[in-house]
Amino acid sequence: MNRLKSAAIFAILASSSATVYAHNDKDDSFLIPQRAVIVTGDSLKGKKLIEVLYTPANRHFRDPSAPRFLLLDREGKVAFGIGGSIKGTASYDFCGAIDQSSFITYDIPVPKNPALRDKLNASINNSSLFMQLVGSTEHFGNYQMYVQTYVTNLGDSGFGLRLRYAYLSLGYVTAGLTSSTFVDGNAGVATIDNQGPCGELYAQNVLVQYNPHFGNHWSAALSVEMPKATYTLAENTESLNQRVPDIPAYIQYAWGKKSHIRLSALYRNLSYRDLASGKNRFVTGWAAQLSGVAQLTPALTMYYQGIAGKGYGRYVNDFAGNGLDLIPDGNGRLKAPTGMNFEIGFQYEFSPKAFIASSYSQARLYGQHSLGSDAYRYGQYVSMSGFYNIVPDLQIGLEYLYGNRADINHVHNHANRINAMLKFSF
Repeated sequence: MNRLKSAAIFAILASSSATVYAHNDKDDSFLIPQRAVIVTGDSLKGKKLIEVLYTPANRHFRDPSAPRFLLLDREGKVAFGIGGSIKGTASYDFCGAIDQSSFITYDIPVPKNPALRDKLNASINNSSLFMQLVGSTEHFGNYQMYVQTYVTNLGDSGFGLRLRYAYLSLGYVTAGLTSSTFVDGNAGVATIDNQGPCGELYAQNVLVQYNPHFGNHWSAALSVEMPKATYTLAENTESLNQRVPDIPAYIQYAWGKKSHIRLSALYRNLSYRDLASGKNRFVTGWAAQLSGVAQLTPALTMYYQGIAGKGYGRYVNDFAGNGLDLIPDGNGRLKAPTGMNFEIGFQYEFSPKAFIASSYSQARLYGQHSLGSDAYRYGQYVSMSGFYNIVPDLQIGLEYLYGNRADINHVHNHANRINAMLKFSF
């Protein structure tokens, strides 16, 4: 019965969005990129669908670009693309190292560990393979199917593929595994590092999202998302299965070719078991975010995001997976700790083939004294990166990263890394 109700709601939302969707179509100025390989079908009839493939929404720099190989039907109503990337990186840590391939400032050893002073590493993590299907209907607008896998290091078992995205969309309704509505992917700064800045938001959830557009500038979104949470438990407490979905929403104003400003909010209901009183307890988590992209000149673009709230740790790069959604309050119960994080960056394009990017980011936690004197206080992340396209789909890059972790006892340590990258997209 619940599945039938969910299907009915999905159909109603998709139907209600069809009229609005039609008003957001682009004009005929879109040019089919030269890199697109039309394996079969009529490219002129499928021009509108190719435009959808090459102008993805909420795409982060680390996500693969549009599919190069396309199959189109004769009537121009369906386009199917296959694409991906092979990304190889080599890195060298000096004057402080992190014992893994991703540059996570939370994992910088504090105090300094002489055994982790320097480190050489190479990886193919974040190489990807994806499939995307786009079609058009008379009553519901466009529909999409998207599946993406990525390469990850499994340790002694070698490398393997994991699922990153798998979703369906119809009109302005999306259902499946994709980036959380609370994440503004376009506002992320370009880095070779797969992890990205410590204060950046990056999370995937299984969700149902409604994302209407109003004219050429305004858009909004509201979603219901499957909750994930990690706790640091106090004595006589234990985790419970989450019973209430995470609910993020945003409103956005966009202008120009790539500028936008977005205001986002997140509601969470976090539950745990109080064994001493024999009760289930619930803690409210919330967060607010201001993010966006501002094209200052034709060559210079600014990226920014600032977030504050309580109990939203799993959405932040430095906090995720470290038991910071709920922590002990010092009185036998759990609380949602207060957090603050931000990122600001700039990108300068010398030409269509070459650009540089830089960023500064910080993630900070408050009220964590119950975790001990060596508990995480804040992390800092600095990146300076350069990219050059040898040919349209072959890119090289060089990057310097600096990270610093400070604990509440004022002891801190830092790490430095040089990254080199060779990436081919197809």
